Amino acid sequence: MEYELNTPLKDVDINKLKAGDTVYLTGKIFTARDSAHKRIIESGAPMDLEGVVLFHAGPIIRQQDDEYKIVAVGPTTSMRMNPYEADVLDMGVKAVIGKGGMDENTQKALVRNNAVFLTAVGGCAALYVSSINNVDSVEWLDLGMPEAIWQLDVTRFGPLIVTMDSNNENLYKKNKKDD
Repeated sequence: MEYELNTPLKDVDINKLKAGDTVYLTGKIFTARDSAHKRIIESGAPMDLEGVVLFHAGPIIRQQDDEYKIVAVGPTTSMRMNPYEADVLDMGVKAVIGKGGMDENTQKALVRNNAVFLTAVGGCAALYVSSINNVDSVEWLDLGMPEAIWQLDVTRFGPLIVTMDSNNENLYKKNKKDD
């Protein structure tokens, strides 16, 4: 199935998503990598995380005066966020966008919090940037541009594939002999 969802996401949105579905997002999404995840756990988030979509990405940014423009944005390897993701999901995040899948602790947190992991295709940075209307804000710029939290206003951001769902389905483990 293919879904077009508006953020912030709600349980009713997540309830219909199954591993293998395609998703496009409209609204606000937030980039967050390792350092931002660590700081969220240690100090709290700079925004309300209820219904939020976090994108594991370190965008390439061009700054002109006080305005920021995303030049390219693609997914970073999500397993780097494994030490933090379950705790961040427990704070209200409803979807995580990244690549490469995540660990069993994150899978359990997705089920516990009725949330999903959405895979963004690596190498599609130009496609994804075309869905960004505006950079609404930036938090924690002291972490550096790639590690800061960028709030992006997006329209039909995707395609994204549901690869880990709230029903404990995980496409990364579908064909493994040990399952």
